[in-house]
Amino acid sequence: MRTAVDSAWVRAAVLGLIVATGGVLALTVDLPDGGAVRSWLDGAGGAGWAALVLGLTLVLLAPVPRSAFSVLLGVVVGFGPGLAVALAGGLLSGLAAFGLSRVLGRPAVTRLAGRRLGTVDRLMLDRGFWALLGGRLLPVMPHVVVSYGAGLTAVRLVPYAFSTALGLVPSTLVQVGIGASAGVVAAWATTVGVVVPVALLAVLLLAGFGVLARHRRRRRPRDEPVAA
Repeated sequence: MRTAVDSAWVRAAVLGLIVATGGVLALTVDLPDGGAVRSWLDGAGGAGWAALVLGLTLVLLAPVPRSAFSVLLGVVVGFGPGLAVALAGGLLSGLAAFGLSRVLGRPAVTRLAGRRLGTVDRLMLDRGFWALLGGRLLPVMPHVVVSYGAGLTAVRLVPYAFSTALGLVPSTLVQVGIGASAGVVAAWATTVGVVVPVALLAVLLLAGFGVLARHRRRRRPRDEPVAA
């Protein structure tokens, strides 16, 4: 019995170490330049895109904001490819986090919570799909929290996978769309920044000429000599 308990806590420690290491790496490793990534993808072909999905999967196992990487993908590779990579990486990272949490974390949680975990397990077995779908759709629920948290419960893999796949779509569409439109917005902002001052200057000049012309018309009758 003692060996089983010790093994559970060792697994939990390994899970914590994995998450903590991922968080440290995410904070310390510099992201490559967008232009360099595009050039590398053009030369690497399909293998490059697969590596990009794998890299995103590993990154999202750490406690990092998935939304930031989705926006970045839209900026770097555009809407269509960015959406495909973001959805694939989000789903794969969700499945990987679920598996790690189920294998490494659930034994310790079961021993720690005891019978109190039974209520949660029954709820997740009966309504796990809808509960997790709601968690994915709520913007305040971090991706890693839902992924690792689901693995600690008795929810089945299939409902979890379907809820993750469906729940990631709306937010990912918006986030990648924002990133993909960043270039258009930047160009629009640049145009506005140039056109608006020029237009204002032109209006001010026209108004100044108008005031000057009106002033001269008012003074002209007074300046004309009076006939004898």
